[in-house]
Amino acid sequence: MMSDLILTTEPNLFFQVFQGLVMGLVQGITEFLPISSTAHLIIFRDLLHWEANGGWSKASIDAIQFGSVIAVLIYFWKDLTFILSGAWSAFQQKDWHREEWRIFIGIFIGTIPALAGGLLLKVLKVQIESPFLIAIMSIVMALLLGFAEKVGTRKRNFHQLRSSDGMLVGLGQMIALLPGASRSGSTLTTGLLLGLDRETAARFSFLLGFPTLTIATLAQAKDVIGESSMIIPLIIGTISSLVFSLLSIKWLLNFLKNQSAWIFVWYRLGFAAFLFAAISQKWL
Repeated sequence: MMSDLILTTEPNLFFQVFQGLVMGLVQGITEFLPISSTAHLIIFRDLLHWEANGGWSKASIDAIQFGSVIAVLIYFWKDLTFILSGAWSAFQQKDWHREEWRIFIGIFIGTIPALAGGLLLKVLKVQIESPFLIAIMSIVMALLLGFAEKVGTRKRNFHQLRSSDGMLVGLGQMIALLPGASRSGSTLTTGLLLGLDRETAARFSFLLGFPTLTIATLAQAKDVIGESSMIIPLIIGTISSLVFSLLSIKWLLNFLKNQSAWIFVWYRLGFAAFLFAAISQKWL
């Protein structure tokens, strides 16, 4: 019966709601963990054959990220208003050394590389969804995160952020244009390499990724807005991703206060091994 539900060619309302809930759950849990939400959504979709039977194109997958965007806005509302109001006051007073101004400039500069790279891929109409590439990137990012855990000094907190951190973490974020790299994973890794403590690295990666995630989501949403068959699963998926994103953010920040990121290194390596096995068995 489960196979009939998965492979049905005429999804009914229940099936659409089910798809939306599941895809939103996967998106919400994996968006902020350093394991790549895009990779998990693509692999999950392909294993269940939901692209052909459910309309889950890459644009649809990206569109439900809007729930994660709202989650960041809700969870980090105080941080965002603190940074924006403080940056505005610093601009008026020409106080370029103020903490909020430094963080704002760092986020602004750090957003540019990923947006420029994403725009270039969109203009060139480059779509990379290869399971093999996802597996390779999962291994590469696992090794980089493990290296960052080994050599990172973790001596700087959120109040010691510099504008240059934004540029460097933003450059690291460009790696996330490749599926399997992970936006949060690449920024967290870069932050650790720059000497940030784990919680600060994660928190800064969320704030820096917020503009990029917002713009990228809105850009993709317009490509699926006219697909009437996807309205219900996209709405359900967005709500589901909002709920699970909030839970994921809270859990990760609490986890990194006292724990290392090695669990994600081992998970990434295990995920890559599963993908290679799935490819060899022609499941993907």
